[in-house]
Amino acid sequence: MARSVAEHAALAAALVGPSGVERRALGSCAGRVLAEPVHAMDDLPAFDNSAMNGYALRVADIDTAGMPVAAEIPAGHGVPPPLAPGTAHRIMTGAPLPRGADSVVPVGLTDGGRDIVRVTGPGRSPRAGTSRRRGEGIAAGEVVLPAGTRMGPAQLAAAAAADATALAVHRRLRVGVLSAGSELEAVGRTRRHGQIHDTNGILLVTALAEAGAQPVQLPLVADRPGELAALLARYLGELDLLVTSGGISAGDHEVVKDTLGPRGVGFGHLALKPGGAQGLGILDGTPVIALPGNPVACWVSFELFVRPAVRAAMGLPAGRPRRSVRSGVALRSRAGRWEYVPTVLDDAVDEARPVDAPGPHSYRALAGVNCLREFDASGRGARAGDPVDVLLLATGEEEPLVRAGERPSPSSAAGAHWVRSRSARGTACSDGRDRATPTGPRSRSR
Repeated sequence: MARSVAEHAALAAALVGPSGVERRALGSCAGRVLAEPVHAMDDLPAFDNSAMNGYALRVADIDTAGMPVAAEIPAGHGVPPPLAPGTAHRIMTGAPLPRGADSVVPVGLTDGGRDIVRVTGPGRSPRAGTSRRRGEGIAAGEVVLPAGTRMGPAQLAAAAAADATALAVHRRLRVGVLSAGSELEAVGRTRRHGQIHDTNGILLVTALAEAGAQPVQLPLVADRPGELAALLARYLGELDLLVTSGGISAGDHEVVKDTLGPRGVGFGHLALKPGGAQGLGILDGTPVIALPGNPVACWVSFELFVRPAVRAAMGLPAGRPRRSVRSGVALRSRAGRWEYVPTVLDDAVDEARPVDAPGPHSYRALAGVNCLREFDASGRGARAGDPVDVLLLATGEEEPLVRAGERPSPSSAAGAHWVRSRSARGTACSDGRDRATPTGPRSRSR
């Protein structure tokens, strides 16, 4: 019996496992997920201060005839002079309150005087919101950001306000991408008759970077088992995960299955369209997820199995958002298998339609896809107008905050706590991606 999609996804997630934790400088934590909470080093605010431009004074001293302005207190100029009875201090937003003041009257409720100020509006009682008291936001030692927080601009600013100079975050997985097949040639290079460009490689590298991982594109490999075995011996030890595409179906030249199968990686068929052929296992201590070579099947398989496993390992939300929308056309599905149809969702009418030509080489049509329509194994299909479930692929909420190929410097990774002990060496390419640097065989524990 074919393995279900849910079973295979659970096995993939368990295979990859947690990425480990490292401590990084605050400015390099964009897009990362906190492994430990951030605590305030001091009270926030750290001192009583004015929330607006105005005049610091005692409410009891307000005189409609006017009050002498004894001092001006700009922000950032240290401890202000104390407030003498019957006087006011002109104060700026963020400046510390002078000792003796119990209120700030906004400048808009005064005549704005420089030497003598008159309160012209209602100001004979302390006004809420005109000042901020020490510790009213958060007290020293309290949690500012809990573990599990995704670090975006606002979260980084909150950590900076708490005086956190370094954060404990989940490490980015270093994921190798391997495209297999004698018919493949690198993009930009001249193809021989019968060859095609390697589109799966760029698809997987980009998708991994968007998922928050650190992709490493390996050289193309032809349908020669010895060539693949030699390549893996050179690069596998540098990776947290290897993702392959192609060479796993039922043909005579399935180099990935023929090479990895005897070494412990399992291959079989799922109740899934597209992407029935799949592979999964551990190779010399490194997890391997083998995807089909058909570009649509490769893409769907990545979304179902690789992306959730990678993101969960790094502490990120694993699943794509789901939504129920109206089907624009009638579609049939077959009982006994799950189907995922590349689809375009029109938000204006809340309607989903499959792309006109969802074949493996219909890249122009696929470029407009923003969701996958999901059919379960019941075989019910859908009529035009029926509600259907879609997986949203372009929500804007999971934009990548890291570049493909970006690596922490040795100094920023100091003191890291790793789930698995290994080195991660590589050379940066001019295109901004990582390519692994061969280091030769070595022993390691996983």
